[in-house]
Amino acid sequence: MLRPAMAQYTVTRPLYSEDSFAQDHEKIYRQRKTLLDHVKAYFTCDSKRAKNTALSLLPIIGWMRIYRIKEWLLSDIVSGISTGLVAVLQGLAYSLLASLPAWYGLFAAFFPVITYFFLGTSRHISVGAFPVLSLMVGAVVTRVVPDGGFPANITGLEGLSPDQQRVVVAASVTFLMGIFQLAMGLLQVGFIVMYLSDTLISGFTTAAAVHILVSQLKFVLGLVVPGLSGPLSIIYTLEKIFVQITNTNIADLVTSIIVMVVVFIVKELNDRYKAKLPVPIPIEVIMTVIACGVSYAFNFKDKYNVDVVGAIPKGYEPPLAPNMHIFAQTAVEAFPMAIVGFAVAFSVAKVYAIKHDYLIDGNQELIAFGVSNIFGAAFRSFAASTALSRSAVQESTGGKTQSVLGAVVIINLKGMLMQFRDIPYLWRKDRPDCVVWIVTCIASILLGLDLGLAVGLGVELLAVVFRTQFPRCSVLANIKGTDVYRDRKDYLSIYEPDGVKIFRIPSPIFFANIEFFRGKLVEAVGFNPLRVLRKRNKALRKIRKLLKKGELQITDGLMQTVSGPIEESEDESNMEDLDQPTNFQDLPIQVNWNAELPAGICVPKVDIHSIILDFAAVSFLDISALKGLKAALKEFIRVDVEVYIVACDTYILEKLHSCKFFDDEIKTSIFFLTLHDAMLHILERHPCQSQDKSPFEKVFTHSNHDSQSNGGITLRSRDKVVSDRAKAWLPPCLLFT
Repeated sequence: MLRPAMAQYTVTRPLYSEDSFAQDHEKIYRQRKTLLDHVKAYFTCDSKRAKNTALSLLPIIGWMRIYRIKEWLLSDIVSGISTGLVAVLQGLAYSLLASLPAWYGLFAAFFPVITYFFLGTSRHISVGAFPVLSLMVGAVVTRVVPDGGFPANITGLEGLSPDQQRVVVAASVTFLMGIFQLAMGLLQVGFIVMYLSDTLISGFTTAAAVHILVSQLKFVLGLVVPGLSGPLSIIYTLEKIFVQITNTNIADLVTSIIVMVVVFIVKELNDRYKAKLPVPIPIEVIMTVIACGVSYAFNFKDKYNVDVVGAIPKGYEPPLAPNMHIFAQTAVEAFPMAIVGFAVAFSVAKVYAIKHDYLIDGNQELIAFGVSNIFGAAFRSFAASTALSRSAVQESTGGKTQSVLGAVVIINLKGMLMQFRDIPYLWRKDRPDCVVWIVTCIASILLGLDLGLAVGLGVELLAVVFRTQFPRCSVLANIKGTDVYRDRKDYLSIYEPDGVKIFRIPSPIFFANIEFFRGKLVEAVGFNPLRVLRKRNKALRKIRKLLKKGELQITDGLMQTVSGPIEESEDESNMEDLDQPTNFQDLPIQVNWNAELPAGICVPKVDIHSIILDFAAVSFLDISALKGLKAALKEFIRVDVEVYIVACDTYILEKLHSCKFFDDEIKTSIFFLTLHDAMLHILERHPCQSQDKSPFEKVFTHSNHDSQSNGGITLRSRDKVVSDRAKAWLPPCLLFT
């Protein structure tokens, strides 16, 4: 089969270094804003900015102006009813995770939604109880007010029942969580969610699903197990469950199994036929109503000792002021709750914003959730975020027995628990990400969700440092017939000019990886320039001594020993001089270091005359890296190896100038616009020789030969032509004319 003709392009332009490009193309000078300019702009106010601020803080103003009543109102009503049913049921169920009486979940399904309606920027997420946050609240509640124990010595809890004490604790920690979210939103730090990768969130929520599953076993089995919190609490909870396993309430267990099987089957049908169903079947609500009727009709409570929620109080309770003493004891837990709640909600909101083509504001979302949690906590609600399943109902639709609530919670964990399937994929595709997932999940399971999140975040940051500290450096080669350069290990049809190495650095260079970069560069070129330089300077010291003693003589530009081999003696004086540029000023000769040297002097040979450093992927240099890079360049320059840097970012070049990077040895002329520009420049200076070198090449050449000295580099003048060999692989449009 014939391959289709490929598009081609031809470019004819001068060979550009950064200096020559700057001379030919005048750059526009832009006055960069200082920190003071940004501060002034931030506090400057006019009518336009005031209007934009109002629209930003109250997004309802913007979308109400474009609301299409005839087209959207009916579908919004249907969606509201469907989502409301699910939100109410999930609120009742998730309140058990928070170790609170079930009816307080109704408050979590109502109050936070009111303020988010006015302040939120997402049109599709359903605000309310979220299982992970509910479990985190429950951990705080059981720590402060333990089951069967005495509550912490906190002022303001005297005279309250255990349930009332727990409500105060849950509301107070939710209030503090809202304060953290509101403060982050006002300080414009919504970007903090970027530090929580999808991998970390996946591992964290999977661990939370395991915690939730274990916490609901006592309701499914009808056992009395006190709530525990802290490291290894899941292990202790499982121990207490298995110790009492023979006391399982069969009625609770059978009811739970029936509910879980039916709910699972119908939810699978909802997923399979979601394109055909106008509204997902609200099976959780249906099964709860059926279970409620059956339980009441057959008197499960008295006949089978089944725990029931009982009567739910009518109306709403009066507002509750947060307990400041609880703030001091729960601040450590409230902050990760604020981060997790926002991260989950923002992730879900972003999915639907992309799908329906509108923008969401991370900072405004923080403000919206902060105010929602503060307002909800005042009315005894607990921490609110969003849930993907509940939001999916909203987007797609355009008294109960406690075992039923536990079964509903467990079945809704399917999505989070199935995230275990990500492990093999991550291991094959990205092992550092896989490590982040596994460590986050295990740490969150064993240490608790708050400490587990901190451990996961630490491992994630270490993974980022690891990727940048130990990048995959490579040696590039030219793809024949093109101006394209790729890793020489990956292609067959490549060309590498003799004496040239192209080294690519695929990451920023900073204090943590500068030594790694220098080591990889030495490994790529095959010699240590500092060691070579020291050997050469030691050799020159010896040559000077031998000439002074008359044991070496100059004959026709060559050095010859008067006697036999001379024993080399180490001269350790002025060791710092060994790292300085090679100096031939007091000698009548110039040494060819790659030839055989007299008097038994041995110096490592260097078969490279040029190195190109590809900086296309280097986004920044810090001061430590700048110093290390300068030292590395000088080491190569001092052993007569030309160094070129290509594709360097303008910002980095400006920083090099401002930090006095350039001097007599390192010049601005080493910077080239592209890799191919630098390669053509090198081939011009060092054209390939068609004839073999003479085996009788002189070891020494007189210093009065035509040469150019460039900061310690000795370069013989050559005709500026490209060899026939080079023409064979260079595109005609890129040859010198």
